[in-house]
Amino acid sequence: MSQSNIWQDPDLGMVRDVVAHTSDGCVGCLALGTRWNHLMLCLSCGYVGCSDSSPMRHARHHAETSGHPIAQSLHAGDDWRWCYAHDAPITAPYGYRT
Repeated sequence: MSQSNIWQDPDLGMVRDVVAHTSDGCVGCLALGTRWNHLMLCLSCGYVGCSDSSPMRHARHHAETSGHPIAQSLHAGDDWRWCYAHDAPITAPYGYRT
């Protein structure tokens, strides 16, 4: 792959070593008593929210209100992250996509 075909997400500097706030599910859905389909972990603070495939989209709302753009899928076997600021997937090695 040539260097000109590589894009690095500029928000990767926001990624930290985090601990999930809960292992029980989406923080927002748990508070509201609503359901989620897929969970995402905020890689800036550890917030656990539901993905865009869920009715409430708490992970996106968290990203937009907190300024924490990158979340990682918590689905077993998944190895991807999403940048909400750029609406773009981030695949391993993290930060690059063609």
